[in-house]
Amino acid sequence: MTPIVTLPNTFWDQPCSAADQENALRALEQGDVLFFPQLRFLVAEEESRFLSPTIAAKSKNVSLDCSRGILKGSSADKTEQRLLQRMMQRFATSTVALLHNLLPHYTAGLVQGRTSFRPVEIARRAASWRKDDTRLHVDSFPSSPVQGKRILRVFSNVNPQGQSRSWRLGEPFENVARRYLPALPRPVWGSSQLLKLTGITKSRRSAYDHFMLQLHDRMKANMDYQSTAAQTAFDFPAGSTWMVFTDQASHAAMAGQHAFEQTFYLPVACMQNQSLSPLRVLERLANRALI
Repeated sequence: MTPIVTLPNTFWDQPCSAADQENALRALEQGDVLFFPQLRFLVAEEESRFLSPTIAAKSKNVSLDCSRGILKGSSADKTEQRLLQRMMQRFATSTVALLHNLLPHYTAGLVQGRTSFRPVEIARRAASWRKDDTRLHVDSFPSSPVQGKRILRVFSNVNPQGQSRSWRLGEPFENVARRYLPALPRPVWGSSQLLKLTGITKSRRSAYDHFMLQLHDRMKANMDYQSTAAQTAFDFPAGSTWMVFTDQASHAAMAGQHAFEQTFYLPVACMQNQSLSPLRVLERLANRALI
C-alpha cells in the first residue's frame, strides 16, 4: 500500500533543506504520497463565491491552460471568469514554487500541464465506470498520450466547511503490472497513426500509453479487485496539500468537494531512479521497448 510521507512546509515558496529534498525525491519516486498538512492554499474573500458546484456548469471541474490562458468548464460570466482564472493561476504559480524548492532535481525537465478546480462533490456523482474515479486506478489519458513521461500532481483541499478529501491508496505499481500485464493485448499495428490521424489522440499513442490505458481500464472494470486488493484509506483535511505520481500510485478519490489540482509532466530521464518509473517497470516485465 502507498505510504504517506508527512512534510512540515507551511508556505509555498519555503526553502527546503538538502535532506528534505532528498527524502522527498526518494519517496515520490518509489510511489509514496507527500503530505503537507499545514500547507494551505488561501482563497481570498472575493473568490469565495466560486466555492459552489454551480461554477462548474455541467462538468465536474473547471480547467485552465496556463500557457494559453484558456479557461474551460465554468458557468461564470466573463467578469467572474477573469477573477476565477486569476485564482487558478495563483494556485498554479504556488505549485511551481513548491516544486522548485522541494524538488530542484526536476526543475529543468518539468512541464506544467492543466490546472483544475473541482467544486463538485465526488461521492455519489454519476459517471461511467471508466470515468469513475472512486475506483482504484493509475492515471492514463485516452486522448493525450504521454509517451513515457511521468504524471506528477499537486492537490489542495480548500473546502470551506472543513470536509476532508477521502482517498483509497492501493498496492505498488509493479504488483498491479504483474497482475494484469500478461493478459493485455498488444497494440494493433498502425492503430497509433490512425488514432492521431482521426483526431482521437492529440499525438501518437505509444505502446507504453496503450498498456497504461489498458491497466487503468482493467483495474476499474474489476470490482473484485476493487474490494480485495491491498489498500488503505486516508483523509486529506481541509487546508492541506499533497503530491504524488498518479501514474504510479494506485488511488481512488472517494469523497470530498472543493479542491485544486495541478498536473506536471516529467521525462523519465530527469528522474533520480528511472528503474522505478512505470515505463521501465513495464519494459522490464514485457522484455521490450515501449516508446
